Amino acid sequence: MNKDASELLTKRFEQDRSHLRSVAYRMLGSLAEADDALQEAWLRANNAGIEGVENLGGWLTTVVSRVCLNMLRSRDRRREDALDDLLRETEPDRPGHDPEEEALMADSVGVALLVVLDTLAPAERLAFVLHDMFAVPFEDIAPLLERNTAAVRQLASRARRRVKGGAAAGPTGAADLARRRSVVDAFLAATRGGDFAALVSLLHPDVVLHADRMVIPTPEPIVVQGGRTVAEGAMAAMGRARFTGVALIDGTVGLAMAPMGRLALVLRFAVTDGLITGIEVIAERDRLAEMRLDVLGYVDDDGYADDEGHADEDGHADDEAPDLPAGA
Repeated sequence: MNKDASELLTKRFEQDRSHLRSVAYRMLGSLAEADDALQEAWLRANNAGIEGVENLGGWLTTVVSRVCLNMLRSRDRRREDALDDLLRETEPDRPGHDPEEEALMADSVGVALLVVLDTLAPAERLAFVLHDMFAVPFEDIAPLLERNTAAVRQLASRARRRVKGGAAAGPTGAADLARRRSVVDAFLAATRGGDFAALVSLLHPDVVLHADRMVIPTPEPIVVQGGRTVAEGAMAAMGRARFTGVALIDGTVGLAMAPMGRLALVLRFAVTDGLITGIEVIAERDRLAEMRLDVLGYVDDDGYADDEGHADEDGHADDEAPDLPAGA
């Protein structure tokens, strides 16, 4: 690659870095992994060169997507690894890693959405993220997955059904769901903000909290009773609350904690007359695996994405993603 082409590639990569990082983060659920993917994508792009590339922005999206797909497939092959081991690989005190930035990014995408994306097969996740979140046409995704356009459309449709899940169903009506959500939203906001008085005001004086053995962990399950005592425990979990978001859990509103998009625990609430009367905290892997977790309010008017829509903040939604040159 000559000097002019190299300079053009470098300039465009830096120009598109925010967009490419957004794609990689939604593919992988971890900023640390997203940054690793961008580094690998840069090496691939630089080695391949840009001769014959007409749409450089779309091509870079394709390079990043292919790297992410490989990382997802590698991750999928080691699903049996313990969650703690996986978190140690992606959340170390590594140079440049900012837990606060990670938490803000998770909030911007939605913790529940990241958890559901983590349940998808790699090909489904790629098809859904690129098409539904970044409006990449199916015909441009097909070469990445080595499938025809109809097959890619089916992958995205299957993923979309999983993301939508039972969000419109469940044992409660829409009005009751909204009331419960307002209470759970307030509980999360008070916990994140360290507002003890607000927490106490949301809890029934005789509220009971049950936590299984894996939450702390402890030899036996924990039971805590009383509004102030439960609020004190919530205050002690302020760090965990950074990676926690509202989700529909088995048809009712709860909270899911998911560092790097990997479900670690959930909180289920009993709410009576606007007050929380019971909290169940679950971290046992077998119990979490049996739960149905859906994204609240995901579907918008055009039937695909939620608040994020089809494009990212940099407006790259209309970039196409053409095939890679040999070697990329």
